[in-house]
Amino acid sequence: MSDDARLPADATEEERREAGDRLRERIYVTFTALAILMALNAHGEHLDPGTVLWTLLISVVGVLLAGLASDLVSHMIAHNTLPSAREFRHMLAVASRALGVLVVPAVMLLLALFGVVQVRTAMVVAIVALIASLAVVARIAVSRAGIAGWKQLVVLAVLVALGVLVVFLEQLAH
Repeated sequence: MSDDARLPADATEEERREAGDRLRERIYVTFTALAILMALNAHGEHLDPGTVLWTLLISVVGVLLAGLASDLVSHMIAHNTLPSAREFRHMLAVASRALGVLVVPAVMLLLALFGVVQVRTAMVVAIVALIASLAVVARIAVSRAGIAGWKQLVVLAVLVALGVLVVFLEQLAH
């Protein structure tokens, strides 16, 4: 996220759009990972960290591949052509960079797998890290909106409320 967080003030519209694409995909992946971890955490006292990690990785890779397919299809519909090599590299970058949100959950689950921490501890730390990641992305977006400070707070509060609603709905589904 560092390149997206430090986008220069004089960035082109294209660079801003591409950074937005990467951040958008990270949000999708983060919510996917959060839903998986919360659902698994709510469904059992005897969680196997290897199974949780495998489920998380497979699910997120599936979401990323679906996003890539969606980007390809929408590009072809919007432009009546296949993406250029540069556009396709951007699509791949969007998908692959989103995997970064899994670093903390994967490390924590690996630590649990090797008995360094309890599985429940790993799950809680992973969930908190994902929520914090969403907060960072929301803060980046709000700070770039070019609006007054009090409006930034209002927008951030709305984004937090939407995030809480998503988490609530994910919990309700399980």
